[in-house]
Amino acid sequence: MSERRDLEIIASLVPAGSRVLDLGCGNGELLAHLQRTRRCSGYGIELADANVHAALEHGIDVIQLNLEEGLALFDDRSFDVVLQLDTLQHLRNTEHMLRETARVGRIGIVSFPNFAHWPNRVRVLGGRMPVTKTLPYQWYDTPNIRVGTFADFELLARRTGLSVSDSFGLHDGRIVRRWPNLLASVAVFRFEQR
Repeated sequence: MSERRDLEIIASLVPAGSRVLDLGCGNGELLAHLQRTRRCSGYGIELADANVHAALEHGIDVIQLNLEEGLALFDDRSFDVVLQLDTLQHLRNTEHMLRETARVGRIGIVSFPNFAHWPNRVRVLGGRMPVTKTLPYQWYDTPNIRVGTFADFELLARRTGLSVSDSFGLHDGRIVRRWPNLLASVAVFRFEQR
């Protein structure tokens, strides 16, 4: 239930009628939800064959593309909103992709697992890498090539010239605005280019 609630919370950040680009769209569930409930249009970008097929079955226009190659096929401001949900931790060039997100869209929305969430801290203090619902892999077989925190992204946004218009954490389907670096398992940021 909390994953569905998280999807609805993030969807509420997208203005009705927006043209949306969903980077790493997975099976297309969020973009399909936005089309159904908020009259949005747009495209998904996905690399995995199975997810591309699932997105097509959801009625999503999807482009199979490796995000590491960038977004050169899109002009500046091609989209109202660019979503980058649960993808940053999989990319080698995070700064470049954030700049591309801000270039291609008027608004960018990112989310990622918050490594500074208190259960993760406790696990690391005990000498082990955390395995949680948000970080479900063992250290040796994770698709994540990096981990980040809510506080780390605030600094990165400033460094890359992004203006954060909203930020909060998510945990078990609830919005966390007080101490999100400590109390949220997922970090969410809405930003624009300065």
